[in-house]
Amino acid sequence: MARYTEAKCKLCRREGMKLFLKGERCYTDRCAIERRPYGPGQHGRRRGRKPSDYKLQLREKQKVRSIYGLLERQFRNYFTEAERRTGVTGSNLFTLLEKRLDNVVYRMGFAPSRPAARQLVRHKHVTVNGDTCDIPSYSVRVGQVISVREKSRNIPMVVAALKDTTKRDRLPFVDVDDKKMEGRLVQEPQMSDLPIPIQENLIVELYSKV
Repeated sequence: MARYTEAKCKLCRREGMKLFLKGERCYTDRCAIERRPYGPGQHGRRRGRKPSDYKLQLREKQKVRSIYGLLERQFRNYFTEAERRTGVTGSNLFTLLEKRLDNVVYRMGFAPSRPAARQLVRHKHVTVNGDTCDIPSYSVRVGQVISVREKSRNIPMVVAALKDTTKRDRLPFVDVDDKKMEGRLVQEPQMSDLPIPIQENLIVELYSKV
């Protein structure tokens, strides 16, 4: 399956903000945005003209794609589903994204980053209501219990990630028992819960032009 293989820190520098794609490194002074707070490439330092509306919309969409680690087709499918549902399209979109299994595992603190959470899921270290699930895009439902398999609870990455949860607050839509290494989705994720500012209206405007 196709995936992004270049330096993840370039994505943060391109957006001019931390997207927390590298786990522990993002909380230290080794973070690329701390050392080089300008865009990547030879023209990264150059001050450009005032961005057009299209550029603002495109950059916002690319930022969100980078955060959740999705390719364009995957992201577009989520937008189509959000548009089909009743309610506000932008809010529906982020509810769908936040309910991805790899994202829920990350939000619960079982992995230091979403790519690491995706790896845990792919390698069958995670269960949903007691059944192994190796599909990162699986949509978690409210009330379902997500846990690390008993045989996988000594994985150094998982142990270290749980110790480092003090560095980032858990969001209110998950309830976690660190000792049991399990958690539950207690409510639908809301836009107001997200720690990174996102202008979902720009994404809706971008796709409405197509």
